[in-house]
Amino acid sequence: MDSSDDLALDIIVTNVVATFRTRCHLNLRTIALEGVNVIYKPEVGKVLIKLRKPRITASIWSSGKIICTGATSEDESKVGARRLARILQKLGFKVRFSDYKVVNVLAVCSMPFSIRLIDFTKNNRPIASYEPELHPAATYRIKHLKATVQVFSTGSLTITGNNTDLLGVTGAVGLGHTTTTKAVKRMPLLLTVLLMVSPPGMLFSRSSRAQQ
Repeated sequence: MDSSDDLALDIIVTNVVATFRTRCHLNLRTIALEGVNVIYKPEVGKVLIKLRKPRITASIWSSGKIICTGATSEDESKVGARRLARILQKLGFKVRFSDYKVVNVLAVCSMPFSIRLIDFTKNNRPIASYEPELHPAATYRIKHLKATVQVFSTGSLTITGNNTDLLGVTGAVGLGHTTTTKAVKRMPLLLTVLLMVSPPGMLFSRSSRAQQ
């Protein structure tokens, strides 16, 4: 099939969740009083710090555990985490950036056609399940990839995994370009799900959130 006849889809990463540790005790009251863009929540024992570049929100506990959310790529998440560590160092804490890891990635994709959820579920049991009384989407779970896909009848997909490699949106192609067949082979989750609900010959492309 001619590549010009293939339809490209955008896989858009909307949120990357990562954690790291400072390996030192953090005085939350000091952070709240001296930090910038800080929300102190003593009732739950944490503070929130919001960064603008990159745009992430960090939840900080006195034990030194920090969770960063809101990034749209793993690189952006790591840059934000390191910037946060430097901010804490400037507040006088002996921070040592350690144990950084991405724990969750959320991406969305819209298919150019509707999906019959009942037929999709019947053809993919027991991996797929659909309970319309509880949720409008069918759930497709892939245990060995630790990934979940929410499939909506409109053709919208919500993909959750523990890193962007599983989602097939890192290292395959550049922004706005259609993937080659070889690149698609490096997309285990998309091969398992998107090719299952797509017409033959459809290829996929990567995209990050629209530039802000």
